[in-house]
Amino acid sequence: MGLLFFLLIAVNNDKIVEIRFVEKAPIIDGIIEEIWDIADSATNFIQVLPYEKQPPSEKTVVYLMQDSDNLYVSFRAYTKKYKCVSCLGGTEDYVRLYLDPFGSKNTAYYFTANASGQLTTGDDGLILDDGRRRDQTWDGVYYRGVKIYDNYYTVELKIPFKSIRYKKGLPEWGVSFSRYITRNNEYDYWTEVNAINRDIVSRYGILRGINPKSKGYHFELYPEGYIRYDKWGEEEGKVKPFGSLNFKWDFTSEGTFSATINPDFAQIEADPFSLNLSRYPIYLEERRPFFLEGSEIFRFSNFEEGSDFYSPLNIFYSRTIGRSIDGEPIPILCGLKLTNRAEDWNLGVLGAYTDSLKQEPKRGFSIVRLKHRVLENSEMGVLFSGSMANKNNYNYAVGIDGVYLSGQKQFIFQSALSERNGKRGWALSSGYYGFSRRFMSIAVFEVMNDSFDVSDIGYAPWAGRKRILLITGPYKNYQKGFLRRITIAPLFSARKEPGILNWSNVGGFFVSTSFCNGWGFYFEADAGSHYQADTNYFYRAANLSVWGRGEKYCTNFGGYYGYQYNYRREFIAYQGSNWFSLTYTPIPRISLILDGNMWTEWDTTSTIIAVTPRLTPRVRLNLSKDMELSIFNEFVMEAPGVDSQDTELLSNRIGLLFSWNFRPKSWLYIALNDYRVQDEYGDLRLENQIGAIKAKYLFYF
Repeated sequence: MGLLFFLLIAVNNDKIVEIRFVEKAPIIDGIIEEIWDIADSATNFIQVLPYEKQPPSEKTVVYLMQDSDNLYVSFRAYTKKYKCVSCLGGTEDYVRLYLDPFGSKNTAYYFTANASGQLTTGDDGLILDDGRRRDQTWDGVYYRGVKIYDNYYTVELKIPFKSIRYKKGLPEWGVSFSRYITRNNEYDYWTEVNAINRDIVSRYGILRGINPKSKGYHFELYPEGYIRYDKWGEEEGKVKPFGSLNFKWDFTSEGTFSATINPDFAQIEADPFSLNLSRYPIYLEERRPFFLEGSEIFRFSNFEEGSDFYSPLNIFYSRTIGRSIDGEPIPILCGLKLTNRAEDWNLGVLGAYTDSLKQEPKRGFSIVRLKHRVLENSEMGVLFSGSMANKNNYNYAVGIDGVYLSGQKQFIFQSALSERNGKRGWALSSGYYGFSRRFMSIAVFEVMNDSFDVSDIGYAPWAGRKRILLITGPYKNYQKGFLRRITIAPLFSARKEPGILNWSNVGGFFVSTSFCNGWGFYFEADAGSHYQADTNYFYRAANLSVWGRGEKYCTNFGGYYGYQYNYRREFIAYQGSNWFSLTYTPIPRISLILDGNMWTEWDTTSTIIAVTPRLTPRVRLNLSKDMELSIFNEFVMEAPGVDSQDTELLSNRIGLLFSWNFRPKSWLYIALNDYRVQDEYGDLRLENQIGAIKAKYLFYF
């Protein structure tokens, strides 16, 4: 059986599926009716996890058809050994479609259908950098239907051609499919990939004969209306009706123009509390829809998701537009965005204008990005970002970057020039990450001029820093047994901090493992001579992270402890941070979520002087596949040492969010948020209260 399976892989190394044209569209209800009999099919899936290149435990068949306006895909996923898991709000079986409609061998769309039919965050998006990164912010219009039987379940997908960008006249698209089986944590793919990089676009099969003929205005209009209640401290609460308009026009199969007028970008749920003991500000993730969609064009390249060894030159950081001052966001009056994705070229232009707030004047922002595909699936590009309030208050930057991709190897080069209020600076950054002959290697080089400053438009706060990082060591994949993969590697780091004359030199090692049951851990230990704040000391640190998932739970926890400079206290001492996150679904529809952190600070005599925990319990109720209710409470506490009796509650935030996705890209939100902080008397006083009812409706022409 094993020999036959590998012969099938060899025969189907270049996998091709023919598209069939139909006049009558299938009903998208999860029932594969007779009309699908004419469709070509894709079979012979290959297991990637837990055992790479092994036969899958269950059979999967995929069928494809099209009409003038839509692509239709159906899955028949057999469940003879493992019963299908359908669980609203929890871990469940799913199937996924991947499309590369430009033949780029670098970037692709993906569409997911869960066994419950629920659409969750990240179920559609973009695969970037030939599978190294995933952008979950793209929000497309597509339809799905699911039906569960005794020995299999079926899925139907309908992808409107006008909801994606594609190269007009291209008869062959890249295509692939995958399936996840919950009960044995198994991932199966149609094309042969590897466990390290499961989403390699350059290894997709071929969807032959596709010919979109979609007609229409390709225009999306999103009017928004809401009523909002705001109360700040002792001020009287205010009720304000509000309206805004968002629209998007796909003027060609490759180009999109979008705009927002008078948007409401106030965040319903604030960024989680974090205690910062370093010299650099915390990087915050973008959450606002206008800046999320198409964001992959406006970024510099980075390595695979979860990698923190490399810091790209972020000369554009969208959180600077409409940033908060003392907790209040700067109003954004309007925003415009133009993107064009072609076979070899990507273009992005973004503009925004913000109102004045407190000491911050009105300000305009402009970003231009151009990328060109080279050497089949590699890229090079240029990025300009600028912000201006007046002739004496401005910030500009221009940078070039390139990424070379070859198999499991990736090389990045970036450089940038900046000018802020007459001060000019420059920066260089490059990195390598790859696998060869059972060895993993990482190399990073970074140098940043003291005058490099993009604080009004980007995120690169370490002006003046120079850094070298070298890591190499063996890794091994196992085809059977409990252990799936292990990597052990020594590392060396040399760093010169801003304003410091001497280099810090640190050596160490890390161990990374993953097991076939979905668990894994990462451990790193470092030590060496450090120069910080004009002080030389012996740095040492250890870092542990553990993760795991099962049918009813998903967890991640770990801790960091080190002897280093505490910028909050301004002395050298031990410090530590612990984190954990647990999602448990005892029954379908109800998820119990608990996440938190605990920061511990010592003084120079190795005495604990402060423990700062953050705890956020949350209950998420999935009322249906389209309705969700979430309630949370964030506690931030502090104890002056190890005596828990002296623990004080520093702040408390209670939030409620009801969301109803009643049709594609159309939402109803009801939100409440109450935030209180400790005053000088030790009592919790009201900082702000927010209540909102918001509706967003899609008109699709």
